[in-house]
Amino acid sequence: MYTLGIDVGSSSVKVSLLKLSDGSCPASAFYPKEEMPMIAVKNGWAEQEPVQWWENMKSALKDVLASAKIDKKAIKAIGISYQMHGLVALDKDGEVIRPSIIWSDSRAVEIGDRAFADLGADYCLSNLLNSPGNFTLSKLKWVKDNEPDKYARIYKVMLPGDYIAYRLTGKMQTTVSGLTEGIMWDFNKEAPASELFKYYGIDQSLLSDLVDTFSEHAYVSPKVADDLGLPEGIPVSYRAGDQPNNAFSLNVLEPGEVAATAGTSGVVYGVSDVLSHDKQSRVNSFAHVNHSAEKRRIGVLLCINGTGILNSWLRKNMGGNIDYVKMNEMASRASVGSEGVLVYPFGNGAERVLGNANPGAEFKGISLNIHNQNHIFRAAQEGIAFSFRYGVDIMNEMNIETKVVRVGKANMFLSPLFRQTMSNVLNARIELYDTDGALGAARGAALGAGLYKSSEEAFDKLKCLEAIEPDGDKLAVNEVYKIWKDNLKF
Repeated sequence: MYTLGIDVGSSSVKVSLLKLSDGSCPASAFYPKEEMPMIAVKNGWAEQEPVQWWENMKSALKDVLASAKIDKKAIKAIGISYQMHGLVALDKDGEVIRPSIIWSDSRAVEIGDRAFADLGADYCLSNLLNSPGNFTLSKLKWVKDNEPDKYARIYKVMLPGDYIAYRLTGKMQTTVSGLTEGIMWDFNKEAPASELFKYYGIDQSLLSDLVDTFSEHAYVSPKVADDLGLPEGIPVSYRAGDQPNNAFSLNVLEPGEVAATAGTSGVVYGVSDVLSHDKQSRVNSFAHVNHSAEKRRIGVLLCINGTGILNSWLRKNMGGNIDYVKMNEMASRASVGSEGVLVYPFGNGAERVLGNANPGAEFKGISLNIHNQNHIFRAAQEGIAFSFRYGVDIMNEMNIETKVVRVGKANMFLSPLFRQTMSNVLNARIELYDTDGALGAARGAALGAGLYKSSEEAFDKLKCLEAIEPDGDKLAVNEVYKIWKDNLKF
């Protein structure tokens, strides 16, 4: 038996096939091969066409089915992971009304800030666990205020993964976890955030029907099955935002467990069983994939916008487009602290962890007589790791322990130097696994459809590739971190 995992990112859509008997991945593909286009009509805006996600999914799925050469009747469930916080608006005929306002769009910041001030920090942080901020419901309020004709046509709103599920099944549905990432959920009432909806003048009837994250939500329709080359009636049995799903893919489900990623942006995601929040809203709390009213599981999310994008910028602009393996090797030639070079990676928009300040990336302490590419490359990796530590300290104040951090072997975590620096500065064991968002969604689908009877069975075949412990450089790394933190200005 097999399940399919679909991961809808802002750069591409990935589809992976999971073989349930041994946990292997017989085939995987992503599309487009270059980054998906972004619509930016104004500075700070970021939109994508939901129909393009669907077409890219179809192309990736076609490649997977061609490569795998399996009996398609053996595919028993589909799971979906997706870029968080996006807004998709559909009319009564299920047609997209406007491009999706995606996660990196900042047009609704002032709307969310005004709501936070008017409704009060006590209400927002106690009930929503977050400021309404620049999240999905605030984006919908922007549409209401600025595009009233389009707003009047809206029948249902949903998140990006909900849209892909709708295209597969014809059913407009969402989850509690999804509503919390849009700041549309009241944790104390375990119901939609009626006060915030009322404040924004938005009718709750625009919400899609609620389904459990792990359950048979709906089934692939005959017409769509024929178009995709799949058997009809396959259940869509799991959906989750990319960061909760990444944590799930690493078997991070219970209090005290922590996951991390370091792609274009970086995330540390820890699970708690209490309704915790940061008073300054520098980190965000959402319902995890296994949250329920009876068994609370809150995902506390730290996001650093400028992580892998800094490494990419250096490769293109200072490395002559050498590959990352070579960059990592060059970085390792420099000693801890890069002989005084400090790098601050905050050059990819406003950083919530810095109170929404946008100081830009900064390089300090460069001596034209001493330093070379090796020092810059190492200082960049150290600076990224230090930015994680800065945010993790906030999470620790919320009783999220980071003694063990599970990561996928991808992006920045492909660098041995970065892994070791992270271990040293966090004083944590870094566990490396061979998995990703699409495979996580495929595992979730198997669990939601009852093909795996428990999370223990679902992750029985997922093995730790390597565990990195703090080494003899720990004291030196932490001394450099103190200097880095003392010189952080925003």
